[in-house]
Amino acid sequence: MERLGVHRSLEPVGALPQQAQRLDAHTALVADEVAIDVEYLNIDAASWTQIRNECDGDANAMRARVLETVRARGKMHNPVTGSGGMLVGTVSELGSYRREPEVGTRIATLVSLSLTPLVVDEIVELDPASEKVKIKGRAILFGSGIYAEVPDDLPDEVTLGVLDVAGAPAWAARLVKPPMRVVVMGAGGKSGMLTSAQARRNLGEQGRVVGLCYPESTAGAARDAGADAIVVDCTDPVATSEAVMDAFEGRLANVVFVCTNVPGCESGAILSCEDDGRIVFFSMATSFSSAALVAEGLGKYPDMTIGNGYVPGHARLALDLVRDEPALLKRFAR
Repeated sequence: MERLGVHRSLEPVGALPQQAQRLDAHTALVADEVAIDVEYLNIDAASWTQIRNECDGDANAMRARVLETVRARGKMHNPVTGSGGMLVGTVSELGSYRREPEVGTRIATLVSLSLTPLVVDEIVELDPASEKVKIKGRAILFGSGIYAEVPDDLPDEVTLGVLDVAGAPAWAARLVKPPMRVVVMGAGGKSGMLTSAQARRNLGEQGRVVGLCYPESTAGAARDAGADAIVVDCTDPVATSEAVMDAFEGRLANVVFVCTNVPGCESGAILSCEDDGRIVFFSMATSFSSAALVAEGLGKYPDMTIGNGYVPGHARLALDLVRDEPALLKRFAR
């Protein structure tokens, strides 16, 4: 159980770290833990949007909100969205059983901040327009925690943004096959761009990727990722399904990827998908009870998948995708 971090759960004792209300981020490392001097947090999009809206975009209020969350919970675990993000930092200490990553290695964690013990000593830089928060602090990676070494051929901004959502294109790589009709909701965001690019790559000249974007300012990013961008508010289920049917000449999608950063998109995804299709909810703003009840109420039965952020090989796949797509690289560098 130490390998899973259960020993650091303070409330309730014995809980898995993600489920715990409060973690111990201060005591000495156990045998297979890793301590990290943290440089950046990359807070997930749903959580960042919620914090920004709650604080009316005020940077000082957002700073205070992040600090209070970490102080109270021992981790960056948004109590409203239930989500976290990931971090980049340098390995500073190893438990007695650990041999890697070596001390001094820069790594990006591939597990959520919602289960990562964290102390923030100072927020050095916070911009409401960006989920990347520069800090001074310390985090602990459990024995079960996965990570990637930070590549030296990409800017940190790109690595942070890509690895935060690396599971999304991995799901597209698994599921999209020619000549599918593919819809990506939130196609102008980070996970939406990567999903669109991978789906387009899988389809080649067969099939079509429709990217639903809102607001209109995000449509250019979706187009850069290879999607046919349509501007529609995905919280409006009727408008969403009509837009999809118009795009596919009266037909619905075979696969729908939900990559939005706001709640209320479940109904639009279900209405836009064929009865025997597939929906991947890769959004921490999703209400899974709503999705199940809406599908039941509409008499529809698509397979609905929780987009687990970990798929074997997902970090390499996502980074290579950005390396191979100059337009994507430029977007993530911004």
